[in-house]
Amino acid sequence: MNYEEAVARLEEPGNFGAKRGLGRIRRLLALLGNPQERLKFVHVAGTNGKGTTCALLASVLRRAGYKTGLYQSPHVCDFRERFQVNGEIISRGALCSAAERVLAAAERMKREGETAAAFEHFTALAMVWFAEQRCDAVVLEVGLGGRFDATNVISRSLVSVITSVSLDHTRILGDTVEQIAREKCGIIRPEGAVVCSPEEPPEALAVIRSVSAACGARLTEASALGVRAVSADLSGTELAWGNTRLRLPFLGLHQVKNAAAALAAIGVLRAEGFEIPEDAVARGFAEARLPARQEVLSLSPVVLLDGGHNPEGIGALADTIRRYLPGKRVTAVGGMMADKDSVQSAARLRGLFSTVFTVSPRSDRALEAEEFARVLQKADLNARPAESVESALDAAFSRIGPDDALVVFGSLYLAGEARPLLLEKLAHR
Repeated sequence: MNYEEAVARLEEPGNFGAKRGLGRIRRLLALLGNPQERLKFVHVAGTNGKGTTCALLASVLRRAGYKTGLYQSPHVCDFRERFQVNGEIISRGALCSAAERVLAAAERMKREGETAAAFEHFTALAMVWFAEQRCDAVVLEVGLGGRFDATNVISRSLVSVITSVSLDHTRILGDTVEQIAREKCGIIRPEGAVVCSPEEPPEALAVIRSVSAACGARLTEASALGVRAVSADLSGTELAWGNTRLRLPFLGLHQVKNAAAALAAIGVLRAEGFEIPEDAVARGFAEARLPARQEVLSLSPVVLLDGGHNPEGIGALADTIRRYLPGKRVTAVGGMMADKDSVQSAARLRGLFSTVFTVSPRSDRALEAEEFARVLQKADLNARPAESVESALDAAFSRIGPDDALVVFGSLYLAGEARPLLLEKLAHR
């Protein structure tokens, strides 16, 4: 089996429409010898910010000298981005080797009348590879929700982290913040340790406190750490944490919340016996990388790529544009999924762009470019549908000069398609 065949077979069952539950992933991992039982986890759930928080924690643990696995989703440009050890993505050969084992177990399940979903394949592969690599710790990002997410197959965690909670995936997780928070809290373990981000909505925080108390779990609310931003520009954000200064290579004041959650989790890990010196925290934060999360690809012109895909994420992008791009003429390329709240997202972008070229990202769930243009027009934005991402970027680049800005936004699917095209255009500009 070559690499392309392995990825195609892993992805084949799909995820949407699969019955929720942990029975399939438990069976799949049991057939593989339960590799997850040989690993230690930092488990991270949340609506927004979990990717950044995971990247920070993995980078700090690596800098502290621990062999660190990182499991994230979705990928942006390369499927292998989902599986990393010490900042390096899995090799094609290692992926094929692990995939053969996972798919053989999945075929046995099929013969027994059960079909594992694609994300369950991915999660099983991650557990197999991380166990083979003998990772000291694995930072595990929840794919969707928490309670029934395939990553919740783990029996214990060093710490459960819940980042910012808001409305998203409402058809699956519930249509109130309380319901969604309860799904996220499914990763909390009895007598375990829990961290939550600062500035959680009051109704979400009430649920986190209630579930933690009911489980006998020790809850750390990261707002008590007093982390604050002291300076910020297009290269990143400088934070104050007591007498310590930390540099984040990420844009946006919302990153203060993600940093605080990561620092609170580091405190728990230290209490669990992990030796994490201050210089490992500082270097880990400064070296953390996460593509397509308010990623600055160029300064002249400013080119900003963001995969934020719900109203809270779009709102954070809007705050960044107002803060860092005042007075600039900003052209945009945007595309969203049909199951996201494009109307509320559009409202948060009112007045920020001179023109938006809309596209349909490469996904079965994509909102059509023409429909997204109509949504944006109702929010008083000058929006024009484009035939493709490439043609939209061509049109956008034809409008911007060295003192202008281009923002590509709305979906990680779009970001994955646009990022290599943007890098190529910037290299030849």
